[in-house]
Amino acid sequence: AAAAKTATPPAAATAPAGDDNLNAVLWMQRSEEYRAVAEQTYRAAADKLDAALKQPNWDALVPEERGNAATGLKPAVVLDVDETVLDNSPYQARLLHDGKEYDELSWDQWVAEKKATAIPGVVDFAKAANARGITLIYISNRAVHLKDATLANLRSVGLPVADDSVFLGLGTVVQGCEQNGSEKNCRRQLAGQTYRVLMQFGDQLGDFVQVTANTGQARGALLQQYHDWFGERWWMLPNPSYGGWEPAQFNNDFAQPWQQRHDAKRAALEVAR
Repeated sequence: AAAAKTATPPAAATAPAGDDNLNAVLWMQRSEEYRAVAEQTYRAAADKLDAALKQPNWDALVPEERGNAATGLKPAVVLDVDETVLDNSPYQARLLHDGKEYDELSWDQWVAEKKATAIPGVVDFAKAANARGITLIYISNRAVHLKDATLANLRSVGLPVADDSVFLGLGTVVQGCEQNGSEKNCRRQLAGQTYRVLMQFGDQLGDFVQVTANTGQARGALLQQYHDWFGERWWMLPNPSYGGWEPAQFNNDFAQPWQQRHDAKRAALEVAR
């Protein structure tokens, strides 16, 4: 998921006193285990493409976001961009190296560089879907002004891009639907107007369904409600670096000083006694 406001700080902060993200970024860049889990996720999803195509009632949008009948529509898969199809760990490593936190200026500069590489396994999956006439829709919390750079980066790593309309970034206007912050429900509804969505891919719960309350209890309830969708219609990629799970530990308040947020996360740990 991109640098959504619920997932990452909206502005630069005082340099943190410790490397909160060090192990997470190092794991994503250097561990064979990360590559294995990403590849097996996309490989398992590819194995289900034919079954999804053959079943006319197969749809990966929740009923609340399916505003029209899916039967007879062209098939598509919906993918988040960041940490789902594009690897931005070098940006996170840059922040670590410089002792900084996420801010919109440094993020926009990174996107403009178009240096993100493909998540392991995604290109093979995308080619398999494309060969079956399935359109890839990219619903991202990259802002709409980053569209051209994002599409260029997607194409450069070998991902199919049917046309510019397949990118639905943050700020996309959807008639009759009021967007709540960085939630993607309106954009999923927009995709569903034209396509039968066979699968969704993401690294955050909000990539699949609207998270109306970003608390541990509410997030747990969503996971329980849609438990059976994962591994069938929904496919989650690992991202220990950032996400809605983090601010849920400190009341979603990135205005707090780094140390206060850090202490809240430590307090949330289950410690062996």
